[in-house]
Amino acid sequence: MLELTSYLRASRPDLITEDDAVQLLIVEDDEAVARALIDAVSAAGHLAEHVSRGADALLKHRNAQMILLDLGLPDMDGLEVLRKLRQISDVPVVILSARNDERSVVRGLRQGADDFLVKPIGLAVLLARIDAVARRAKVLADDNDGVLIAGGLRVDTGKHEAVLDGRALHLTAKEFDLLALLAQHAGSVVTREQILDRLWGDAFIAVSRSLDVHLTGLRSKLAAPGMIVNVRGVGYRLETPNP
Repeated sequence: MLELTSYLRASRPDLITEDDAVQLLIVEDDEAVARALIDAVSAAGHLAEHVSRGADALLKHRNAQMILLDLGLPDMDGLEVLRKLRQISDVPVVILSARNDERSVVRGLRQGADDFLVKPIGLAVLLARIDAVARRAKVLADDNDGVLIAGGLRVDTGKHEAVLDGRALHLTAKEFDLLALLAQHAGSVVTREQILDRLWGDAFIAVSRSLDVHLTGLRSKLAAPGMIVNVRGVGYRLETPNP
């Protein structure tokens, strides 16, 4: 059990700037622990949302810039939540758990956690780890001013415009979002689960037919056979066209 007083013993943290504030998703089934975490990170200037089930975390992860994940959840093990998250998202995940055995720590880190903290956790340590993970994520982020370029393809997500070899593409909203996602990972496979999560909000529901319809429409408007490759049983890859 997390010692709630471990958060209260520390001196009040210095408030961070608005630019450094992180939107956190706290995945914790113990309401008292969750409240202590929310109070602690909020006092430092971060924003927090709380869910108690792994299934809810998989639905709400898109709103978070970082996830604080407990492993002992009522509907599924936290490591299973992490495994599913890593199929669809690279959102930073910090595990907070009472499990302190080496096997759990190693499994968590190898499955994609950015950090693993063993409860009870001091406030200063928690905030320092959040800041460190946030800094790493910011350095790795590829902003690129909202413009994605892949050979002769140019996708401007800010203006919602797509151009292929100088030809404007008149795409529906879903077709544009699909093309932007593939262009963001040009040359690499984007799984069906990643696409369903980004475009429909749930990677684990059966809307495959909708994806197939939009993919057919997108391919027709690109008029570039072989540009979107179907990787059987996995997903799709955008082959970079020559400018």
